[in-house]
Amino acid sequence: MGKEPNYALPDEEVVSQIKQGRTGLYAVLVKRYQDRIYSIGMRFFHNEDDSSDFVQEVFIKAYRGLAGFKGRGLLGESKFSSWLLKIAYNHGINSLNRGKRYESLSESCEPISGEDVERQQIKRETGIALEEALKDLPEKYAICLDLYFFYGVSYPDISEVTGFPVNTIKSHVFRAKALLRKKLRGTIAEDYHEV
Repeated sequence: MGKEPNYALPDEEVVSQIKQGRTGLYAVLVKRYQDRIYSIGMRFFHNEDDSSDFVQEVFIKAYRGLAGFKGRGLLGESKFSSWLLKIAYNHGINSLNRGKRYESLSESCEPISGEDVERQQIKRETGIALEEALKDLPEKYAICLDLYFFYGVSYPDISEVTGFPVNTIKSHVFRAKALLRKKLRGTIAEDYHEV
């Protein structure tokens, strides 16, 4: 009987062990990141089937490229999560080049259980208004805003994922927020705290 995977190991240690032949440990990384990659897929494809396929394709690409992943080192190489996000982002962008459009979907406005019906309705309407406003953002702004606000990815890591310089990312986030404020003016989401 094989040894059970250690789900507490840091990403870089899991990757190191996979490279040493413990390929079954890849399941640890899949379990750790599949929901995030699925969510990114939903932002690109807006349906469960395509998003599930996207997750599989991203993890296959990542597995095939794992030998080239260097991890953190003296040369400032990337951490695994940033490297994986970059693969997902590039795979999604390649889908755009085949005719699909990136659209951002904020999940931050989901109703919280236990809230009164009126408050849930306000959150739902705010979420709809925010989604509509986000759809109109240029793609380069939308991806930076999504990664920064909805995924909590740092500017340097967004730079690694997108290839944009950090100052450009800051500018994109600033401009995206300004465009959202303008677009949301007069809607129920006008006072949305993140914008």
